[in-house]
Amino acid sequence: MVIMSQELLQGPIEMFSNGDLDGAIADLEAKIKDHAEVAELHHMWAEFANMKNADAQDDVIAGRKIMKAYKTAMELDEESMEYIADFASFALECRRIPVAVKEFQRYATRLKLEDIPVDEILFTASRNLVDAIEVMDPSRKAPMVQPWLKQALEWAVGALGYTTEDAINTLNSDE
Repeated sequence: MVIMSQELLQGPIEMFSNGDLDGAIADLEAKIKDHAEVAELHHMWAEFANMKNADAQDDVIAGRKIMKAYKTAMELDEESMEYIADFASFALECRRIPVAVKEFQRYATRLKLEDIPVDEILFTASRNLVDAIEVMDPSRKAPMVQPWLKQALEWAVGALGYTTEDAINTLNSDE
């Protein structure tokens, strides 16, 4: 299946590399009809569709359709941390903060299980989460945003190599 997946992705990747994002998306859509079980097709389609929307600075492709493609990829390949992180990032872009936090927490749990410290993805997520919170509540004081803000701070501090307790101690020390 790996070789088949690579073969299926080759055409859309070449189209994308040549600047034909629409062609790549259309090619992926056609291939998904015949190969709906291939997670990489759904994931790449979601990534390219998201790029198209970003380039257009508009929802040319419905966000719910992109979100569904990310979810399908995650369901087909439950082991892919990349799919979880990309879906969570997209949910955060769409201001679906509870969904994004839940998926980033799942990603963080996977990192912990593999003895990997907080990584750049969670560090970036922490910054983007705070930005999203500030749009909702510039004061950052609403009870609803407090758990999200705490989570963002934990990820940011963790990415700097500190536990929450170490960071608190360092900040409170007079040295």
